[in-house]
Amino acid sequence: MDRQQILDLYQWSDGVCFRHPSRGDVPTAHVKTIRPPAGGMQDVRACRECVVDIEEAREKVACREGRPYMPGDLADSDECG
Repeated sequence: MDRQQILDLYQWSDGVCFRHPSRGDVPTAHVKTIRPPAGGMQDVRACRECVVDIEEAREKVACREGRPYMPGDLADSDECG
């Protein structure tokens, strides 16, 4: 699967990437929801570059562990972040 096919698996909206907050609002995808110690819930968003990086890391782990890799659904995965 190429880069654009992976990116097409996600819904994009403007937000702040958790790895690049200084870039401000850029197209991002929701990748995880966390519960900070202070309470409440916080959505974690990633830019296109970071989504591709995370997916590449997931693919390497899957290969190393001998299991199939299925891109997409980072928000539903325990492998993110």
